[in-house]
Amino acid sequence: MKQTLNPFIGKWTIVEMEMWDQDYVNMEVPGHFTFRKDGTGHFQFGLVQGEMDWHLENVGGMSRIAFSWEGGDEMDPASASGWAQIGNEEMQGRIFFHQGDESAFRAINAPDPFHIKGL
Repeated sequence: MKQTLNPFIGKWTIVEMEMWDQDYVNMEVPGHFTFRKDGTGHFQFGLVQGEMDWHLENVGGMSRIAFSWEGGDEMDPASASGWAQIGNEEMQGRIFFHQGDESAFRAINAPDPFHIKGL
């Protein structure tokens, strides 16, 4: 049986966030989301980082990735969820903080500057 490639798998470079400017997004490392084949992933932007678990869902006839995450925001524990979908060769979605901020984001699938293997 032929496997269908999952277009979400890989590293996505954040190019825009609704709540934060690009200088903040890229403060420590280039802001990114990484989704692995095994249903896990991670992200970092600014002083926020998190480990994710994800699944695919169908919303209004469109496939999207939904994730929950746990990590830190300026060394304080943080967690919540988010979602994204792909259109016009870019990822667009929202990330939420439990009882806190939320932000829309846009990201592009770009070569991995950190050479992460085995996504």
